[in-house]
Amino acid sequence: MEHFRRSGRRLTGEQRKWEQCYCKPAVLVQPHKPTNPDALPEMSDSRPQAGQRADFPHFHPIQTRWMDNDVYGHVNNVVYYSWFDTAVNYYLVQQGVLDIEHGEVIGLVIETHCNYFASVAFPDAIEVGVRVAHMGRSSVRYELGIFKAGEELTAARGHFVHVYVDRATRRPVVLPATLRQALAGLIQS
Repeated sequence: MEHFRRSGRRLTGEQRKWEQCYCKPAVLVQPHKPTNPDALPEMSDSRPQAGQRADFPHFHPIQTRWMDNDVYGHVNNVVYYSWFDTAVNYYLVQQGVLDIEHGEVIGLVIETHCNYFASVAFPDAIEVGVRVAHMGRSSVRYELGIFKAGEELTAARGHFVHVYVDRATRRPVVLPATLRQALAGLIQS
């Protein structure tokens, strides 16, 4: 915009609108206060650890694809989330508790997380371990482990939370009894 002012040209309506939205100076609401390192709590060594195969009661095999690899020669991090979703939803479909096209109740993902421990790359075959960590009134927290086929420790592990809602209203619903029953086998004690 500065160019238009210096050139003596008048600003168009669109240029004035842009200037009003984007050319305001930033305002610092709370000034930054330097942190006193002596006042920080002790750091514990609570770094995430790889999970074991025995931690998961169900496994879903997936074959990596050429397109899963990124320019660094390993599977891109976003692909892991797709594997999580695939493993859980495949299990639900196989159990007869998820009708993707016509079911009245659907699960919406509201939270995801993943930690990475070892590289996976095409053409590795993987197995996704699935377990249920928590079943609430209308939500389920699934924990998942990505294993290279036959490996004992996870290459990655994470979780996601489904909130089950009415397909039409998108309002949370109580977990159907059939869904609870299907998920009971995935709960580790």
